[in-house]
Amino acid sequence: MSEFAKYAFNKSHAAAYAVVSYRTALNYIEKIESTLDVKIVNTTKGGKGGGGGTALTEEGYSILRECKKINAIMELHKDVNEIEAEIVDIDDVKGVMTIQMHDFKINAPLNRNYEIGDKILALISYDNIFLMLEPQTSSIRNILKGQIVEMKLKNEVIRVRIDVGGINICSDITLSAEKELNLSIGKEVYVGFKAMSVATLKL
Repeated sequence: MSEFAKYAFNKSHAAAYAVVSYRTALNYIEKIESTLDVKIVNTTKGGKGGGGGTALTEEGYSILRECKKINAIMELHKDVNEIEAEIVDIDDVKGVMTIQMHDFKINAPLNRNYEIGDKILALISYDNIFLMLEPQTSSIRNILKGQIVEMKLKNEVIRVRIDVGGINICSDITLSAEKELNLSIGKEVYVGFKAMSVATLKL
């Protein structure tokens, strides 16, 4: 898609860049324009000597920018815990909200567009999850007790899956951390993460 934003483009070249047929690319464009009721591509016809071309409209560039943002967010959060929850309390002074997940609650950064009772999706990256054998008082504002149900080695990192009150939470830890904690399937551990590491999306 970045090739589209770089310069005015020829449809067949764009289709080849996206590894789709010209007809498929054209169908995608027509569906987007029909669904959004906007023109995203302008096409000019050339004369006998050629000179025709295709370029994104202002709306097309705007959609492209949003798509790039979404792709960047998806890439950033491809290894993320996704947990459905409900907002049960909002603290405007502290700038946090409390969200309920099954039988436990956690704190997350306040989004002022949310209200108590809203259903949200909480996103917590695997590498933002800390594992402890005992609960510790620190800047980690969310500490939950769980049991290890799976451990997998992946690219020199151990992915640990913990059952926390019926919800699976994954954490990526180093080999040295796993050795220090002496982790094993079935072992009880404490899962910790800062409130600021919780991203949310309204459902």
